[in-house]
Amino acid sequence: MGQPVVAAPLDDLTSWHADWKGLRVLVLGLGVTGFAVADTLAELGCAVLVAAHAPDPDRARILPVIGVELIELATADEVPPGFADHAPELVVVSPGFLPEHPHIVWARERGVAVWGDIELAWRVRDKVSPPADWVLITGTNGKTTTTQLTATMLQQDGRRVAPCGNVGVPVLDAVRDPAGFDVLVVEISSFQLHWLPSTGPGAPWPAASVCLNLAEDHYDWHGSADAYAAAKAKVYENTRIACIYNRADQATMRMVEQAEVQEGCRAIGFGTDTPGMSDVGVVDDLLVDRAFLDDRRTSALELAELADVAMAGLATPHGLANTLAAAALARALGAAPVAIRDALRRFRVDHHRTELIAVVDDIAWIDDSKATNPHAASSALRAYRSVVWIVGGLLKGVDLAPLVVEHRDRLRAVIVIGADRTAVRAAFERHASDLPLFEVEPDDTGEVMPTAVRLAASVAQSGDTVLLAPAAASMDQFVDYADRGRRFTRAVRHQVEGEADDDGAPAAGSPSA
Repeated sequence: MGQPVVAAPLDDLTSWHADWKGLRVLVLGLGVTGFAVADTLAELGCAVLVAAHAPDPDRARILPVIGVELIELATADEVPPGFADHAPELVVVSPGFLPEHPHIVWARERGVAVWGDIELAWRVRDKVSPPADWVLITGTNGKTTTTQLTATMLQQDGRRVAPCGNVGVPVLDAVRDPAGFDVLVVEISSFQLHWLPSTGPGAPWPAASVCLNLAEDHYDWHGSADAYAAAKAKVYENTRIACIYNRADQATMRMVEQAEVQEGCRAIGFGTDTPGMSDVGVVDDLLVDRAFLDDRRTSALELAELADVAMAGLATPHGLANTLAAAALARALGAAPVAIRDALRRFRVDHHRTELIAVVDDIAWIDDSKATNPHAASSALRAYRSVVWIVGGLLKGVDLAPLVVEHRDRLRAVIVIGADRTAVRAAFERHASDLPLFEVEPDDTGEVMPTAVRLAASVAQSGDTVLLAPAAASMDQFVDYADRGRRFTRAVRHQVEGEADDDGAPAAGSPSA
């Protein structure tokens, strides 16, 4: 019998070309990320065991083909004997696994290292030489738009760029693309940042980084506001060229001040007002750069016009802020000013992000289903003068009361959807009891949006905006936020085209007392 294969110590595994062969790895989860992790490790020659509850059947069928074993768990928390039998030297966790999850506890108690997918991707980033520069983008809101914008700007400048992470493809798939990339623009969540080390061989050294904003979100996962902020702050660690921060959000400035960065790294602010020295911002109707030019004390470079931002579908305050953040990131990597302008002229914002669905009788219908937390919803509400607000869903432990207080004067009426309607109704009863409030009572997914739209149409007046900005997650009644937005769009088009309901039923719901 031959001798067992012994992989190199984990600290030595800092290259695709290191000795990974035979490393025993347990992969937790078989979503898009989990599959990419398993596929990567199998390609490296590791002995891989995947554990998943109710795994995707297609992915499960592929695992044996690539030499990966699967344990299908009866429950999400089950710790089967197969874990001990595999005797993993490393656990790689999919995003979203709580630190106190029984699988993580099992690994920690046995002294087994736990990595996230981003750490693994960083360690093997040199499969294709030269390895790409990384740009890291996080924040409570605006991550996806900013990631796509930054990638588009760098592409316009002639770079091979992959938007990846929580948008586009998993980082591990981008790293393994045989054609290679100049830049990976990585959207990274607070969950991924939690598992990412700030020091040591698995800690990334991004070329540029940004935390767009910090607001209440995912406190149920992180346990506290401080823990959530600490996770987000990791995005700036070890940055080489520029840490981009939001001048309107002091928390992001403090993150940069406290970050351990590489020598020569600069702090660059962005904001929708007049920029100071080393900032990007707005002067009159121009986006301008006072950061990446020699004479920044007395001069500024024109990047684009506000008309270009509007053309891209980003003419809201938060859309403009995301644009400026992306411009700062692209400029940090040397993109020419003309590339910023030309990228905006060909960019179009994704669906479900303050997307205009229809304007009928001077009433605008807006889909911002991507507003899955109060901060995002607040940004959307701030863009309109008189709003019929469709709100609610899975609240994730957040309190809507501050949002109600801030925006009650611009609200004509409220349509409440979702599983957590009681909490939403209570916030309005405390702080806006005189506001007309309707509840969508049907739990059937197919009826939620038609009912909400009929109710909104019954109270909206000329000049109003009917805004779907739920301030909550979607998984209580919908597959995801995109499903929620698509159903809203269909219901709006059905309503404004004047077609009768299939059953001829009257609008459901009534104002709450």
